[in-house]
Amino acid sequence: MFLSSARAATDATAPLGTETVESVVRGQLSKALGGRRGMFEAAVPTLAFTLLFISTKDLRLAVVVSVATALVLLAFRLVQRSSVQFVLNSLVGIGIGALFAWMSARNGADPDEQALAYFLPGLIYNAAYAFLMALSNVVRWPLVGFMVGSVAGDPTEWHRDPQVVRLCRNLTWMLAAPCVLRLVVQLPIYLAGKAAEDASPMVAALAISKIAMGWPLQIAGLAGMAWLLARNHTPVLAEEA
Repeated sequence: MFLSSARAATDATAPLGTETVESVVRGQLSKALGGRRGMFEAAVPTLAFTLLFISTKDLRLAVVVSVATALVLLAFRLVQRSSVQFVLNSLVGIGIGALFAWMSARNGADPDEQALAYFLPGLIYNAAYAFLMALSNVVRWPLVGFMVGSVAGDPTEWHRDPQVVRLCRNLTWMLAAPCVLRLVVQLPIYLAGKAAEDASPMVAALAISKIAMGWPLQIAGLAGMAWLLARNHTPVLAEEA
């Protein structure tokens, strides 16, 4: 059964240290997010690109500076022989946004239209992420549950325990909330920019909202998850024979 498997997994991974499902999920989330350093590495190159692109309207300069920033962070990781996952994630995000802006420029768009195109992948990502999270809860297979399952050694057996399903459902909603809030605020601004003759004010508003609702909002969501996980109400105990 799931609880006995999770107990065994918790014993096998000593850093998790306590006998609750919450502690298992905390450990997995910490690993997935990379802690403060991982969040910093994911945010800084993207922030550099956004600020430069919006202020200078120079796509090449923004790409060069942001990539250079990421490469410096990557070099530190390589010297320390630690995971480069979060730096690479940032580079992928920059590359996709820059590709959309470049394609827009190729089609004869002006700098403001290029800037709007740069923001489009973020809107698509937030919409897709929120949809998948919500769908997983609607069908009662919350995605966070698979984090628990990966620790327990069985990707699906966690679903047999209603307490674990309930916890994972609540955590999944918390992960989806920042994406939903970004869409509620940013999508109307983007659409207004597409319809306006002068999109500069909308581009500026999107830039401000992207920064303000990026990692700060993600951290707020994670703080809510941490509060829920700190309650430690779901024991991971071996079943009695």
